Amino acid sequence: QVQLVESGGGLVQAGGSLRLSCAASGRTFSSYRMGWFRQAPGKEREFVAAISRSGARTYYTDSVKGRFTISRDNAKNTVYLQMNSLKPEDTAVYYCAAEFTLFDGTTYYASEYDYWGQGTQVTVPS
Repeated sequence: QVQLVESGGGLVQAGGSLRLSCAASGRTFSSYRMGWFRQAPGKEREFVAAISRSGARTYYTDSVKGRFTISRDNAKNTVYLQMNSLKPEDTAVYYCAAEFTLFDGTTYYASEYDYWGQGTQVTVPS
């Protein structure tokens, strides 16, 4: 079992930055690949970014490439999402997710993730 707790959301003006954190419980964090997803009001949850167990591999949805950076610190059981140049369309609840895996790869399929956090709100006013 893994419990995930997101933090770092808030209200930020367009062009600003936020760093989200997701703290995981347990002693096998490095066995999980991690992902960030988001859900805007009235829309389906969508993939944002993913990172492999070691952190060597990352993957982003096109709309955030060059603006967002996913990273992890396995010693701290934490995954981060650095968000720069924020836009109003980035407004959403952001969720982190974890999947136990033997492989050092990433996935953008929400259905493959086993554990989810409760989410943190990010608001970028237009």
